[in-house]
Amino acid sequence: MVNQKGGVGKTTTAINLSACLALEGLNVLLADCDPQANASSGLGLQRDDNRHSIYDVLVGNSPAEQVILPTGIDKLWLLPGSKNLTGANIELAGQEDRATRLRDALKPIRENHDLIVLDCPPALDLLTLNVLCAAETLLVPMQAEYFALEGISELISTLERVRGAFNPDLTIEGVLLTMYDDRTNLAQQVTETLRSHFREKLYRTVIPRNVRLAEAPSHGKPVAIYDGRSRGAEAYFELAGEFMARNNIESPRGRDRKAATSLKPAAEVRFWPYS
Repeated sequence: MVNQKGGVGKTTTAINLSACLALEGLNVLLADCDPQANASSGLGLQRDDNRHSIYDVLVGNSPAEQVILPTGIDKLWLLPGSKNLTGANIELAGQEDRATRLRDALKPIRENHDLIVLDCPPALDLLTLNVLCAAETLLVPMQAEYFALEGISELISTLERVRGAFNPDLTIEGVLLTMYDDRTNLAQQVTETLRSHFREKLYRTVIPRNVRLAEAPSHGKPVAIYDGRSRGAEAYFELAGEFMARNNIESPRGRDRKAATSLKPAAEVRFWPYS
């Protein structure tokens, strides 16, 4: 999840998409790469500066498998963040492998998870560079407003430089509209501009403004657990479905639903007058 502009729903999307994918039966690891550690607190993990975090992984104090923590959701795991990550930008600056520390640290555990979701800080700093080097694809949450269009052009420029120097296979998975209000002309205009530029990369699913979605982090729960019937929860389940369809991923829950459907008897068609 990457966008150097803050307040666009990166962490909200990281938490809730990861949770919905885990609830579909996939083994998901969420790595909180933001010094604010909001993805960690949004999953109910209390702040603790003495707890090992992804900072210790980056500076080489601990292997990733020893830092990973369970969450309240089966199959969803967390690599917690901490405010110490701010110092990693300075501590790693002089290291030759400063851009690939995260990629190297995740290599031993990649096969243990179906998906690893990386939540970026709202800046194009060394932490974000590590994420861009480790990632295979980028999901870009953004609001339907003018300044967001300016920010995404800078992100694409950064993406090209990272491709050339560190990660030639890095691609944009898609662009996701968040905090969306389709009643405004501006939102519709920005949507059309994005659709003409990104075409199929623009997700059909949009995340609406939703009170329950905003309340859920204060309870340390994804919205699917906090209020599974809310518009926010429905939107993120829809996003999970579209994400899996785009990447040809069939979840265990999806296979179960397909099997249950195949066992249902075919509907009998009868015509009036009935015999």
